[in-house]
Amino acid sequence: MENTKLLSRSEEITEQYFLLLDKHLLDVVEQRATEMMSLKQIAETLFVSHQHLTDTIQKTMGQHPCHFYDLKIIDWAKTLLLDPKRSVREIAFLLTYDPSNFSKFFKKMTGKTPGEFRKTSSR
Repeated sequence: MENTKLLSRSEEITEQYFLLLDKHLLDVVEQRATEMMSLKQIAETLFVSHQHLTDTIQKTMGQHPCHFYDLKIIDWAKTLLLDPKRSVREIAFLLTYDPSNFSKFFKKMTGKTPGEFRKTSSR
């Protein structure tokens, strides 16, 4: 008999949320999607209400779903910033941000501007 652990519905929703975020952000970076999904759209894709998704992620992970969405965007931004051929402006547009808002968002999340991150990471 196969030893498998059945996930609770909350764990299943959480796992599906993170898988969907990863797939969606890859689609954005590879330009198969031209805009970020809203949390409401993500919830609909997972066949749950926006409120249920929010409550579930907060219960299972201890933070609002947007927190994890933002972290994944930052992870992609950092990866893209390591490519010196890409301008910060190009990366901002690729991640569906206005360059000014992208820089503010990046600094708020990391404590550095994209340019500062690039300089300290390229050593």
